[in-house]
Amino acid sequence: MQRAALVLGAGGFIGSHLVKRLKQEKFWVRGVDLKYPEFSQTEADDFVIADLRDPVMCREVIDRKFDEIYQLAADMGGAGYIFTGENDADIMHNSATINLNVLDSARRRNSRKLFYSSSACMYPAYNQEDADNPMTAEASAYPAAPDSEYGWEKLFSERLFLAYARNYGFDVSVARFHNIFGPEGTWTGGKEKAPAAICRKVAAATNHIEIWGDGQQTRSFLYIDECVEGILRLMRSDFAGPVNIGSDEMVTIRKLAEMIIAISGKKLEIRHIPGPTGVRGRNSDNTLIQEKLGWQPMRPLSEGLRSTFAWVSNQVHHNAPTKVPVLEPIRPVHPERKRA
Repeated sequence: MQRAALVLGAGGFIGSHLVKRLKQEKFWVRGVDLKYPEFSQTEADDFVIADLRDPVMCREVIDRKFDEIYQLAADMGGAGYIFTGENDADIMHNSATINLNVLDSARRRNSRKLFYSSSACMYPAYNQEDADNPMTAEASAYPAAPDSEYGWEKLFSERLFLAYARNYGFDVSVARFHNIFGPEGTWTGGKEKAPAAICRKVAAATNHIEIWGDGQQTRSFLYIDECVEGILRLMRSDFAGPVNIGSDEMVTIRKLAEMIIAISGKKLEIRHIPGPTGVRGRNSDNTLIQEKLGWQPMRPLSEGLRSTFAWVSNQVHHNAPTKVPVLEPIRPVHPERKRA
């Protein structure tokens, strides 16, 4: 019998790429979102436009038992959306409501194998004040002190999913994403992440670009195909998490801008302006994922940036689909193992 998967948030960046991968693995896939994917046709067998904040709609899309449910639907965005404080109530209300509805609906349909996408934003701000030595080992999450309400909601929802695992026998996997980027991601409008935003600025610039802060804040960025690989490896392992899914190649934001400028072949000045920057330093600690899954992301940042810049540049100048450099495939997922 063909396996069935449900991808919530399938109109978004990560969700749309995940749908493609699941179809390659011969799943029947239902995608759900408020919108269709913006930059390509969905490959889902069934795509439902639905507001998962509505419990009735949520029960309608989770209308059967699915072999795998991937919960990526959330109210989120980049620093310009998360850290201004202007969107805090919506972020917390919308995302928490979605997660509560999803779990209740899944329990009613006996769909108990779920993946939840958390975020590195739930790590304590006090462990990320040193740009050169941030602490993001999974066990460092407590005492809790996220730097944003977005992070607080993610931490709450992690605990919510794990509570359903304990109390209702759910088979839950929880991942903490670290700055996922790549082609077909949001690149303008205020919700884009740093790589896409800087790619856009460089593509449009003639003599300079502007970046927020002094540029010495540090981050790591994970290319989309490795994110999807990590999701599937975790989902089909005997480890529930939470676990980081991210790159441990840390760079300053200024260095990120310099890399993208070099890829563009332009000569541009970098100017620093006031703006939201989040914590001073953040990098994915991959010790636990290597220990539990025998795998960690390894693709160099420069490879993903070349592919992403080619795609964003074409959006800026032509607003049309473009071919991007094809990256070598990563290793296949381990065979599915039954969770104890």
